[in-house]
Amino acid sequence: MRKGQATKQAILEHAIGLCSRIGLCQVSIGQLADDMDMSKSGLFAHFKSKQNLQIEVLDQAAQEFLDVVVHPAFKAPAGEPRIRQLFTNWVEWTRSNGYAGGCPFVQFSFELDDQPGELREHLIEQQKGWLGILAECARRAVQAGHLRVDLDLEQFAHDFHSLMLGYHHAARLIRDPLAFQRVQISFETFLNNAKE
Repeated sequence: MRKGQATKQAILEHAIGLCSRIGLCQVSIGQLADDMDMSKSGLFAHFKSKQNLQIEVLDQAAQEFLDVVVHPAFKAPAGEPRIRQLFTNWVEWTRSNGYAGGCPFVQFSFELDDQPGELREHLIEQQKGWLGILAECARRAVQAGHLRVDLDLEQFAHDFHSLMLGYHHAARLIRDPLAFQRVQISFETFLNNAKE
């Protein structure tokens, strides 16, 4: 990786952590430049606009999620093993991603849900893509005979996603010491319901 690319990568990684805490729209070029010990013009040169920076933060966060949660899970056999691995990876990423504000997508979703514009649309496309991955994993589990044939795939994806949002809420906001155990129980119930 060239020096310029490495610098940009470092900026984006720092920006995700900052955005997870204070929000995507609150981060400024000046603040990032100060944090990274760079000039504003030097940092600006990497992105050309604040909106480009924000879009690249969204893309970098999505790539990290794919690298840590999705791609490793796809090494497991299609069907229930892959769904279980997605769950395990997702919980672990939520528990240990190191971002001060927790899952950046939870922060971005609450921040942008009522803010029309390109950032919101970009996030929506990312989230729809993730729900599509979950639905496709369910479809393959049905084909493998692991889940019932009449399973509503989109409902499965919705419920899986909702389960994890509930876990994040319990772990991050409420600080429930049993959040991890509770989400494991909820996941087993959810998966069993998809089999019956």
